[in-house]
This record gives sequence, structure tokens and C-alpha cells, in this order.
Amino acid sequence: MSHIRAGAELDPARPAPSPRTRPAGLGPAEVAERVARGQVNDVPVRSSRSLGEIVRANVLTRFNAIIGVLWLIMLCVAPIQDSLFGFVILANTAIGIVQEWRAKQTLDSLAVIGEARPTVRRDGVAVQVATHEIVLDDLIEIGPGDKAVVDGVCAEADGLEIDESLLTGEADPVVKRPGDQVMSGSFVVAGGGAFQATRVGREAYATQLAEEASRFTLVHSELRGGISTILKYVTWMMVPAAAGLVVTQLVVKNNDLKDAVARTVGGIVPMVPEGLVLLTSVAFAIGVIRLGRRQCLVQELPAIEGLARVDTVCLDKTGTLTEGGMDVTELRPLNGADETYLRKVLGALGESDPRPNASLQAIIDAFPDSEEWRCVESLPFSSARKYSGAAFSEGDGETSTWLLGAPDVLLAPDDPALAETGRLNERGLRVLLLARAHRDLDDPEPARGARATALVVLEQRLRPDASDTLRYFAEQNVRAKVLSGDNAVSVGAVAAKLGLEGTAVDARRLPADPPAMAEALDTGTVFGRVTPQQKRDMVDALQSRGRTVAMTGDGVNDVLALKSADIGVAMGSGSEATRAVAQIVLLDNSFASLPSVVAEGRRVIGNITRVATLFLVKTVYSVLLAVLVVCARVEYPFLPRHLTLLSTLTIGVPAFFLALAPNTERARPHFVRRVMRYAVPGGAVAAAATFLTYLLARHHYSGPGALDAETSAATLTLFLVSMWVLAIIARPYTWWRVTLVASMGVAFLLVLAVPALQDFFALRLVGVTMPWAAVGVAAVASGALEYLWRGVGRRFPV
Repeated sequence: MSHIRAGAELDPARPAPSPRTRPAGLGPAEVAERVARGQVNDVPVRSSRSLGEIVRANVLTRFNAIIGVLWLIMLCVAPIQDSLFGFVILANTAIGIVQEWRAKQTLDSLAVIGEARPTVRRDGVAVQVATHEIVLDDLIEIGPGDKAVVDGVCAEADGLEIDESLLTGEADPVVKRPGDQVMSGSFVVAGGGAFQATRVGREAYATQLAEEASRFTLVHSELRGGISTILKYVTWMMVPAAAGLVVTQLVVKNNDLKDAVARTVGGIVPMVPEGLVLLTSVAFAIGVIRLGRRQCLVQELPAIEGLARVDTVCLDKTGTLTEGGMDVTELRPLNGADETYLRKVLGALGESDPRPNASLQAIIDAFPDSEEWRCVESLPFSSARKYSGAAFSEGDGETSTWLLGAPDVLLAPDDPALAETGRLNERGLRVLLLARAHRDLDDPEPARGARATALVVLEQRLRPDASDTLRYFAEQNVRAKVLSGDNAVSVGAVAAKLGLEGTAVDARRLPADPPAMAEALDTGTVFGRVTPQQKRDMVDALQSRGRTVAMTGDGVNDVLALKSADIGVAMGSGSEATRAVAQIVLLDNSFASLPSVVAEGRRVIGNITRVATLFLVKTVYSVLLAVLVVCARVEYPFLPRHLTLLSTLTIGVPAFFLALAPNTERARPHFVRRVMRYAVPGGAVAAAATFLTYLLARHHYSGPGALDAETSAATLTLFLVSMWVLAIIARPYTWWRVTLVASMGVAFLLVLAVPALQDFFALRLVGVTMPWAAVGVAAVASGALEYLWRGVGRRFPV
């Protein structure tokens, strides 16, 4: 079948004009010339930072600077045992750099797999090139779902409609004609065409807007913001506590200078929760790597946190619950229409669209094209219209105009064909109406007065993994909402086959008022005939109820909703526009990947929230111990080696394993309050018990080795209380958690039992009375911890 450009009028008395010659685009020499001049689309790197930036971010931190200075001081004035904390920081920093570098490599390799490859016409041949290979004046072909990656001027348009809402905020698509501007960042919703690149690389409009916003970042999240807030408070507490400690140890007690410096540093170092920042970075990085192994591209790292908080998943039916392909199962003529003639019409309609959607592709496969029919004018399908159309010159000189789309949109409510359509929809079948139009396609209402001629029945292919995935969400208390542009009854039947209970609602009957819409969304599960704008409004309405919404989709009609959702999840085979706005892309196109994606987010955030308490208990008891020492005007009980040992056994090693453990609990808001309501009482009990043991030991011991004996007793109490905190954090117990906690206790016993380790860490329990007293104080403190921990949730709900 031959084509005549859209909008051309055909006069039966004269032959049809020949198609206009298409521009051939640039030749190889012209492309090479522009590359040499640097006129290429060298867009900034989107989602990762360089190795140098990774190193700087992990090394040049405020707390690393504090610890580094203290480490250098200790290297000069104390044995190497008291400088161990510096080597731990070096190891932690190295781990952070390595893990983030691995995450960067995973991100970059997956980004290449999922990268859009625009179609460029060069020397008359359409070829796909990488985005960065586009040069100035290239002729770029675009169709439904394609995103404009550079600025340009429209050169060809065949019913071309472009959505610029992501740039301008205007929801209505803009019809483009030759000569009109095409802005990068906009995307095609209907029709097709080509535009010539006028601004590429960093000069393009969208690139200028997005260059800063799209850089690799971890700070735009409640978790990162909460940790920053905690670190700010810690800094404020550290300054007066450290100053008081310095004065007490150096001036008031008038101790040996080196010993005083060592004990001062021993009091300051544990105030810094340096491992918390590292562990957060490592947890995010490992989350990216794990998801990468499942072919999930995380385009924005804070999406991992968002995944943990999701309580509502909005699903598009096509491409998510069903596979993209369809099969025509039946053609039902209406009103006495001839089936042979209708087959010719459908074949011609299929050929009239150079970029068919799944429904039209099924029709193309079922009905061959009639060579003698010529397309005079076409109206591309759009999700807002719910139909497409074309005008033809038939082989015998007759002309006709046809529409193909949703029966309940094209027909009057009382048309008898709708009853048959409803019966088919109830079986989960998709039904399209073929209607003969009596108005021109450029009429404001081309469907008015159209005569129904046939029902085209299509069978949708259910995804084999969809049922199990929906069951997983139900078990995890995550609500699933199906938002589809198809007939509500048909969508409801498909959802019912997959085990998703709930009534099917026609979205055209939903109230426009956001609160009323939110109420309807709370009670309904399946929604049909949803327009792209409505999808976004529905996501916004759910969010207004405090829901954390993830939206999945693969079509251009999902773009606005994906952008509005807390987390946008796109299929790798979906349109370029959906992949561009989504935070996560499922490169294997598997809906079954969603549970593992959500589970990974929950694992990362749930575990960070859990282990953050460990780190901050240490910070609280370190600050309070310093305050108590200053007020009592006594020697600080610990050297750096003691607290390095305790931190390693009760926080560092256990936290690493706990941070990587499975965790299915949905993350909840108010990170700072949730962590500090446990850390403050835990730290206060640990500090009080330790200082009490220290005071008892000071009265019990005397003589030259008294301070070492006092330190050992205090260390024993602090270790036991810290172990009880760890035991609480490790709940619920599994075999490996019990093994982890027990092995930390065994390691401490080895230090107390092996003479070489006793000497290395300056830990030697003297006598029987005081060590058992230390154990008794720790037991009472542990009981108090248990009581406080259970009561804090009731007294201070978040």
C-alpha cells in the first residue's frame, strides 16, 4: 500500500500525487566534519561519579579529619595499641571506596544495556546510534514513546503530537508541524516524524536543566538527611565534652602528659559514629550490586530507600500483568458488513501506521495489506483519545474513512454492540471496534455519527509470573492498584484470573476532586479507561493520603504517573520516555523481579535503621562518660585500645553482618526519632553502669597498678552492657545471629584469658570481688535496658 502525506486531499478525477521525497540526512563526511568540530551530543554522565570523586567523598569528611588528627597525635605519644582506631578508619574508608566503585561499575554497565538508541537518518538510511553519537544537524526519526534527546526543528510530521509536560508543566500534547521547535526532554504520544538537531550536548535545553539534578547523589533521602542531622548534633555535643575532658586530664589531674593525652583521645574518639556513615554507603552500594545482578538498573540511588517505604504499587496492565503481544481470535461483522471487505480495511489500517502498538500489530499479523489501497490521511492512536483512524483511496476509486478503537468511546451508550462487547470483556478479552466515519479526521469530533461495522476480539497473554508477584505484595501488606487505559470490565477479568480481588471501576466516572478521588481509590482495586493525566492525578491522590506509591509501566501513557510516583519502575523493553523518567528499570522485562527489588530496599533501610542504634548508643555513652569524668574530676577510665576493642566486638563486626542480613519489614518514617529514642536510654544506662563500676573499683583498688585494675573492671561492665544491647538489636534470633553474638563474647574471653592479649590491650582482672561486682552491675543494667527498651515504644510512639 502506498502513502500520501497526512492532510492531503484526494480528487478522484486526477491521479494521486507521488509521495514527497524524504530528506536523506547527513552523509559520512558531514558527520565526520561535525565530530572534528566537537559538535556532538556529549551529554554529562548521569548516574555515577568518577573514581576521584568517590575517593574524595570517602576520605575528605569532617569526622575523618578529626580522627586523623587524633591518630597522628597518638602515633607520637602512645604505643601502637592505642593507635588501632586509625587503622580501623583506614580499612573502613578503603572498604567504602571499593564497594562504591563496584557499584559504579555495575551502574555504568547496566546503563549501557538500557541506554536509548535513537534512530538517525544518514545518507537516506535509518540507523540506530548511541545518544552521544548524535551530531549537529542530524535528522532524528521519532515515534510514540520516543524521547527527544536534543533540541531541534520539526522536519516531518505525520499526526505528530508531543508531550512537553515534563518541561513546561502543560498536560495537553502539542501538535507539531514542520518548522516547529522540538525541545529535548519532551516525548511523542502519537504519530511520528523527524526533526533536525539544532542544539546538542550541554547546549540542549533539558541537559541544562538536568545536569546538576541528575548527578550521582545520596543526599536527597530521609535516611541521609537523618544521619546528617545526627552527625550535626554529635558535633555539638563533642565540642564541650572534649574541651572539658582535655582540661580535666591535662590540668586538673596533672597526670603524666603522654598518659593524659592518651586518655583524652580515648574519650573523644568513641564519640564519633564514623562507622555509621561508612555502613550506610556500603549498604547502598551492595544494594545496587545485588539489584544489578538481577538486571535491575537503579538510575537514582535514593530509590533503594524509597522501595523500602512503598505501601502501594500501581500497575499498568499491558506489559506488566500481561505480555506485550496479543492475538486476534475473532472478527465479528456488525450491521450486515461483508467480512472479506472488512479484512481489507483492517489490513490497510495496519499498514497506515509505521509504528503500530501491540493491538495494531496483532491486526497486522492477522490481516494482510491490500496493495491497491492507499492511505490519504491518518490519525495516530493516542491514549487520551482511545482510538486511531485513517482515510483511504480504495482500488476502485472510492474513498472511505475508518476509526479503530475502544467501543465504549466510539459508540453511543445505548448502541446494541456495547452489550456484546461487555460479554466479551467479562471473559477477559480485549475488544476493538471498527467503525466507518462520516466526518473528516481533522474534524474536532471525527467519531460523531460513526457507524459500527465490526468487533475485533483479541486475546491477551497473561504473564506466567504475575499471579505469584501479586500474592507476594498481598502477603507483605502492599496494596496493588491496576490503572489501565483498557475497558474496566476486561481489566477486572484479567486481574481476577491473577487472583487480584476487587471491583472494576470505570475511571471516567471517578470524581475530579482530589479528596473524593482518594476515597474512591481506597475502596477500589482495578480501574479502566484511565487517561495518562488521570493516572498522574490518581498517584497524587494516593500520596495525599500518606501512601508511598510505586508506579510500574512500559508505555508512553505511563510517563506522567511514573514521574509523579515516589518510585517509578519501567520495563526495559518499554518506551524510551518511560525509561528516562523511572528511577528503576527492569532490564529483563520481568514483573517477577519486583518482589526482589522491594525486598532489597527493605533489607537495606531496615538494617541501617537497626544498626544505627548500635553506633549511637556508643556515641551517647561516650559523651556521658566524658561529662561524668569532668564533673567527678577523675582520670578517664579508658585508653583508645580499650574502646577500639569494644567497638570492634560489640558494634563494628556485628553491624557489618546485621546490615547485610535479610529484612522484610517495611521501612517507617521519622528515622532520627526512631533511632534516638532507643540510643539515648541505652547509652545512658551503659554510661551510668560503667561509671558506677569505675567508682567502686577506685575505692577497692590502691597502689601502683590501681588505675589499670580500675580500667579493666570498668571495661568488663561496659562490654557486658554493650553485648546486651547487641543481643537486643539482633532479635529475632536465628542460628547465625546467635552464633554472631556468642562469637563476639568468646573473642572477648580470649583477650582476658591469653596473657599476650592481656598485655597488648592492657586488660587484667585483679582479684575476684571487683570482677564479680562488675558483672553484677552489668546484670542490673541489662535488666534496666530490657525494661526501658520494651517501654520506650509505648511511651514514645513514632
